Amino acid sequence: MASQGAAGNRTAPIRRLLALLRPWAAAGFVLLAALAPAGQVQAQEAACRIAVLGDSLTAAYGLSVNEGFPARLQAALQASGRDCQVIDAGVSGDTSAGGLARVDWVLADQPSHLIVELGANDALRALPTDQLERNLDAIIGKASAAGVPVFLAGMLAPPNLGAAYGKSFAQVYRDVAERHDIPLYPFFLDGVAGDRTLNLPDGIHPTAAGIEILVERITPAIGQWLDKVS
Repeated sequence: MASQGAAGNRTAPIRRLLALLRPWAAAGFVLLAALAPAGQVQAQEAACRIAVLGDSLTAAYGLSVNEGFPARLQAALQASGRDCQVIDAGVSGDTSAGGLARVDWVLADQPSHLIVELGANDALRALPTDQLERNLDAIIGKASAAGVPVFLAGMLAPPNLGAAYGKSFAQVYRDVAERHDIPLYPFFLDGVAGDRTLNLPDGIHPTAAGIEILVERITPAIGQWLDKVS
């Protein structure tokens, strides 16, 4: 017991010294934060995390992750001076209903922005267009409620489904975008669809070269959207 008391007496001055230094240490941290380079603070404020809620067209189907749409879009945005991380939230085979079932989980990851690319599988299954519209409405509504801006990437139905279905399908995206006052990129596969040299043997999914064209065409619209919502 006597040895414990002696040790306590020896450490008491050290504890008093640490107590005296603690306020100065805190002030030093505040001063360092105040003196941080302005450019560093601006870079932190400009950073964004974009989740891409999509299907196989955005999930790097048949490609390496680095060749997929999210990775290539991130590289293009960073090359344009935008400090953005692009998160792959695509699931192969997903319909708009599948996207709606997953959107809460995607938003739980707290992205700052959301790109919605859904509908290709609805069209391939000839699902009712009013169902597509309800699902897209609900997805965008959930994102808006969470304070996450949305960019809508549209899709076109295959011609073999008939002109009436194709017209109704395309109109869904225009109506949803107008109703929610969000930007619409009318056809995600613009410049790639139908070109055998830019698609995998299935004729549906873009090759790495096809992804590069998609990214090149859509990036300016996404950049304008980011600038506007920021």
